[in-house]
Amino acid sequence: MRIGDTEIGPGHRAYVIAEIGVNHDGDVKQALALTDAAAEAGADAIKLQLFETDRLLSKAAKLAAYQKDAGETDPIEMLRRLELSIEDMAEVVNRAHKRGIHAIVTVFSVELVETADRLPWDAYKSASPDIINHPLLEAMAATGKSMIVSTGASELHEVLRAARWLGGIRDRLALLQCVSSYPAPEPAFDGIAAIAHATGLPVGYSDHTREIETGAQAVNAGACVLERHITHDTTAKGPDHAASLEPDDMSRYVAAAKEHPCRTPGGDGTKAVLDCERDVRRVSRQSLVASQPIPAGTEITRSMLTIKRPGTGLAPFALDTVVGRKAARAISADVPLVDGDLA
Repeated sequence: MRIGDTEIGPGHRAYVIAEIGVNHDGDVKQALALTDAAAEAGADAIKLQLFETDRLLSKAAKLAAYQKDAGETDPIEMLRRLELSIEDMAEVVNRAHKRGIHAIVTVFSVELVETADRLPWDAYKSASPDIINHPLLEAMAATGKSMIVSTGASELHEVLRAARWLGGIRDRLALLQCVSSYPAPEPAFDGIAAIAHATGLPVGYSDHTREIETGAQAVNAGACVLERHITHDTTAKGPDHAASLEPDDMSRYVAAAKEHPCRTPGGDGTKAVLDCERDVRRVSRQSLVASQPIPAGTEITRSMLTIKRPGTGLAPFALDTVVGRKAARAISADVPLVDGDLA
């Protein structure tokens, strides 16, 4: 697999992504400063998150426990505060390329992939909760860019299913083992080998620990891509700062991770949902949601449906099986669909 001219895999140095995510706090100047810091730390890329709050959250959306612990009180208010416009992102992409590093984006709604594709991203990435979001994965794959898929809070069979969906882009696809807990209480490297042996794809590690040495440990376990959040201040208010590294620590993290070439994962490993991930799995996955009120007896069309959080309803990959069925009862707008809604 390549991102730009950089080859990724065993025998090469780890490809390190400095995840800005929402640590810009909605301020493009802070995003630019973190991009500079990532370049100076030796990262290969920065990553941003493209979302629109009203597209991502339904009326049923809840805060994850770690977000509450960070002082957040309302999921909609939180995300609106942390949105970055595509125009602001254009500045960040330009800054990254001027600094000689790549720019990657995670898109959270299928409707925003076309918007994202206005910019010269070097790769796309899906967030762990979207391992079940077939329409979104398919849309990002259709851009023709390299793609990275995170697998936090998922079972191995879910990873294998997503890899099958993306079988046509295996030459530009990598998967990331991840612990979807912020911060993660401890690393879980076993999933690297499990995913690599089951899929035959390049595998990396999305690191949410507080430690510096975990990057090098992940590389030793077979990871060829590392993703780590970067922040200006780990004590700042916001959902992800506590699970991030400040610039000096990011420099040490990158240097240690790149000290030795990546290796082929050894052993069999295991991949399963950990207890510390179950809250994020429930809150952050997405469901099929009615985009408008649907009267009882109405045949459901694609235009009547969208995909939003939380993951308490029918999974996004069920979209094609829901279209064409009739509503068994009146379905409210902006609420996840469940089996009882369908005739």
